[in-house]
Amino acid sequence: MFRTRFAPSPTGELHLGGAWTALASWTLARRARGQFVLRTEDLDGPRTIAGAAAQIVDDLRWLGLDWEEGPDVSGPHEPYAQSERSAHYERALATLQEQHMLYPCDCSRAEIAQVASAPHEGEAVYPGLCRDRDPRRPMKRPPAWRVRVPDRIVHFIDELRGPQTESLREQTGDFVLKRGDGLYAYQLAVVVDDAAMGITHVVRGDDLLASTARQIFLFEALSLSVPRFLHLPLVLGPTGERLAKRNPVMTISGLRGAGIAANAIVGKLACGLGLRESDAPVAANDMVKDLNQWRWRAEPWKTPATW
Repeated sequence: MFRTRFAPSPTGELHLGGAWTALASWTLARRARGQFVLRTEDLDGPRTIAGAAAQIVDDLRWLGLDWEEGPDVSGPHEPYAQSERSAHYERALATLQEQHMLYPCDCSRAEIAQVASAPHEGEAVYPGLCRDRDPRRPMKRPPAWRVRVPDRIVHFIDELRGPQTESLREQTGDFVLKRGDGLYAYQLAVVVDDAAMGITHVVRGDDLLASTARQIFLFEALSLSVPRFLHLPLVLGPTGERLAKRNPVMTISGLRGAGIAANAIVGKLACGLGLRESDAPVAANDMVKDLNQWRWRAEPWKTPATW
């Protein structure tokens, strides 16, 4: 069964970049007569905004999107909020621990930065300071748990970007799966959840392309099926700036409040993705019915200055 998902973080309102990804993922599932899953990535409690998850659900439905499984409709793989799935992540950590793949790390960010190699995609490559230290030693602070990565090159084919290659040791280093404050890392949670929910195709923004090799490594280490990946270009503001959830002009609820129709937003997003030649207003279901062949666009899309 062809299954895609959309997994927003409720740290703010649904902005156009999120709607762009959701529409692409939903369209793939509908065209394949598959299933679409909605999951809430709310692991980071301090950053989660009360009511944001419900607003995102409402905005997605207003746009005309629907799903077979999600936090508001339940399903066989519930719960669909990551904050309620800690037991799943602990089992995965236990599996990795049994393989002697985890170790505690009590390094501070400053200590890592002093000896780390150049950042990869904005992240400093962990230099392995705690890799060979006694795990029973007194800790300077509550430790994070890192996974030992092998000296391995990961190869995969992105459905849009084509062949990709990454060296885990050189470009990532041993990465954190559980933070010192007890929060589970995105890299672990997304792998466990995508596997548990049977996701076959992961559709997301290309700002997450650099995470893919790490996630493939974890899928394989946990003996889980590796999905296919499709990384979409980012959505930018009218002048090329990154979108901000606090900018109401770039959020779905803000556009709704300004009187912009749902089919107007869907039409422009679909055209920007390469799903349609025209950016004329169209309902989501009608767009899928009329969709024959399309070609994803690989360049970032700038939102219109006026709607």
